[in-house]
Amino acid sequence: MLDPEKQKILDEIQRNLKILTNATLVLVTSGFVLVYFMVTSPSKSGKKVTITAVQVEEELPEFENGIHVRTGFKEDANLNLVIANCTSCHSAKMVTQNRATREGWQTMIRWMQETQNLWDLGESEGPILDYLAKYYAPEEQGRRQQLTDIAWYELED
Repeated sequence: MLDPEKQKILDEIQRNLKILTNATLVLVTSGFVLVYFMVTSPSKSGKKVTITAVQVEEELPEFENGIHVRTGFKEDANLNLVIANCTSCHSAKMVTQNRATREGWQTMIRWMQETQNLWDLGESEGPILDYLAKYYAPEEQGRRQQLTDIAWYELED
């Protein structure tokens, strides 16, 4: 058990983290709502607004063993495009749990554009498809690798 002073500091840190987390959720949600209305609402001229691919020039967070810490995506020159255009609508897990050929990924993109209001990826589509086809292609092996170098032990009663 912590002494009262340390407990007070810990409680204050936890309270501030909750406030920060809630504020972040509000900002992210507001951003999604704004983008949604920009995509689905007609402009003042009565024409539908079109959003093209998003390019982000920000510096990426750290990588561990070639894996992007925040998203789980594999390190690559086209990673910024993938993060900006894929994770603005859904989590990175939605991408990394799937496998498809380049044509399969393109079919998924077309479906998202036709049914989910995904914007036109323009010149970014090729590099995004290159990335997805390279790192998230179908796996040829249907079963997991056989376990090796196992340190077996006996359970005691």
